[in-house]
Amino acid sequence: MRACGASVRLALRAPAAWPLARWAVALGSAVGCALLIGLPTDLIPNPVFGREIPPEPWSYPVLVASALLAGVLLATYVRTGAVDRAGAAGRAGRASRLGSVGGLLSFLAVGCPVCNKLVLLALGTSGALSIWAPLQPALAVVSLLLLAVATVRRLSGEVACPAAPAPAPGAGGAGAGVTR
Repeated sequence: MRACGASVRLALRAPAAWPLARWAVALGSAVGCALLIGLPTDLIPNPVFGREIPPEPWSYPVLVASALLAGVLLATYVRTGAVDRAGAAGRAGRASRLGSVGGLLSFLAVGCPVCNKLVLLALGTSGALSIWAPLQPALAVVSLLLLAVATVRRLSGEVACPAAPAPAPGAGGAGAGVTR
């Protein structure tokens, strides 16, 4: 539990060092994720998609929280002029998988229970309403937890293991002093 608190504290420090471009990516990604989840689930009204069952009141905060977490998470993949460290690849892969699963679960959590073709095939209409619909709030919680864990891992890694700055061209490093 103590390690979790330390990771969260580190993660909260990371965005303070972000350049404006990374914040722009976070905002754009959050809006994109909100549209990606909100339009097909008809939480954002549109003429293309519809719902048979009206959305639950908790669906809107889940949409907003999912979009914000996904936006920050996606922004952590933007380079800031630093060279990636070799040890960060494994951590990034785990966080990426957690974030991907969290995003998918967010979509399934806020979607119409009888509009999901896979649920209808597996459970039928009555099963979608009596089994799937009651599970959706739990899916929402799990999706937000997965997105939060992935985001904290990525952000805390930026502070705990910062990438070494790239050497300036001609300033030494690999190949320095080699003439051709």
